[in-house]
Amino acid sequence: MTFAQFIGSGSTGIIGALNTIAIPVITTLAFGVFIWGVISYFFLNQDNEDKRAEGRQFIFWGILGMVVLFSVWGFVNILLFTLGITPTAR
Repeated sequence: MTFAQFIGSGSTGIIGALNTIAIPVITTLAFGVFIWGVISYFFLNQDNEDKRAEGRQFIFWGILGMVVLFSVWGFVNILLFTLGITPTAR
C-alpha cells in the first residue's frame, strides 16, 4: 500500500473518513452550539442576564469552532495539494 492509497481521496482512506464522517459531525455540532446560543440569548432568557451571558458564550464558541474547523480543513487541502494528493469526490 502506497502513501497515496493510505491517505486516499474522495471517499477512500483517511481523507474519505474525514470527508464523510468527521467533518459533517463536527460542523453539525459547532452549528448546533451556535444555534443554541442564539435561541438562549434572544428567546429563552430575556429577563435573566446571567443566562444571556451564557448564551453569548455559546454563540462565541460556536463561531470559533466553525472558524477553526474551516481553517484546518483549508490547511489540510493546501497540504494535500502540495503533496500532489488532490481529493476528488466520487
